[in-house]
Amino acid sequence: MRRMIAVLSSIMIISNIALAAGPGSAGNAEAGHQFWTKQYTQNSEIRSCASCHTANPRQSGKHVRTGKSINPLSPAVNTLSLTDPKKIEKWFRRNCKWTLGRECTADEKSDVLAFLKSF
Repeated sequence: MRRMIAVLSSIMIISNIALAAGPGSAGNAEAGHQFWTKQYTQNSEIRSCASCHTANPRQSGKHVRTGKSINPLSPAVNTLSLTDPKKIEKWFRRNCKWTLGRECTADEKSDVLAFLKSF
């Protein structure tokens, strides 16, 4: 029952972000995958989402600077992942600024969530 509630919550959150991206936008998992693995240079460092979270969202990651362990982001593996809209927005804001040097667009968020959901 908890897993079903977590999955339904995840679907609702993804749907809300997709609505913010624009009419008919459910996110593109392939575009999300490309975004996830694309490398950006910030402060003379090469960074990507996969730098800390790994290329496979089913696996645990590790922050490249602090060494702190990061739980898998795939809702199929981590039922607590993507269930709290405030946390999702907080981490998108923080991680996009660290990785890209700016906040992610609604389309980028929608694509990344579609990618994470596909695992």
